Amino acid sequence: MKSLFNADTHKEILERIEKLNENTSANWGKMSVGQMLTHCQKPLEVANGNLQLNTKIGFLKKLMFKFFKPLMYNDKTWQKNLATVKEFKITETKEFNQEKSKLVNVINEFSNIKDKSNWPKHPFFGNFNTEQWGQMQYKHLDHHLKQFGV
Repeated sequence: MKSLFNADTHKEILERIEKLNENTSANWGKMSVGQMLTHCQKPLEVANGNLQLNTKIGFLKKLMFKFFKPLMYNDKTWQKNLATVKEFKITETKEFNQEKSKLVNVINEFSNIKDKSNWPKHPFFGNFNTEQWGQMQYKHLDHHLKQFGV
């Protein structure tokens, strides 16, 4: 599984982002390209420790999330139109160039912390190791870049 901590993969993701423009439309889903760029920043900010999710989940959902945890970082493709947490839902209009620049910056920030040992506990899935964080972030970005055809 590819990881955002791999230099070639990091470069690939940035090149794919560069192919987007403000008129790029989604192949599925409701987000605009600007909203997608903002949405993609959020999980990276959680991993970087710059965003804390306030969503509370019950015991049964925690058990369910533990069952699905490997899907976050394995080679299996995510389904289209998956639900997301409210903190990651972007409904307001976003300025494309500004959000593109922010996403590139947060990707670079994340890629520079590959030697981090004190990762935050994911509010739904629990603890991930460094390799899993890198794979999960790649998988999320790849999913949405495919959504927009790049």
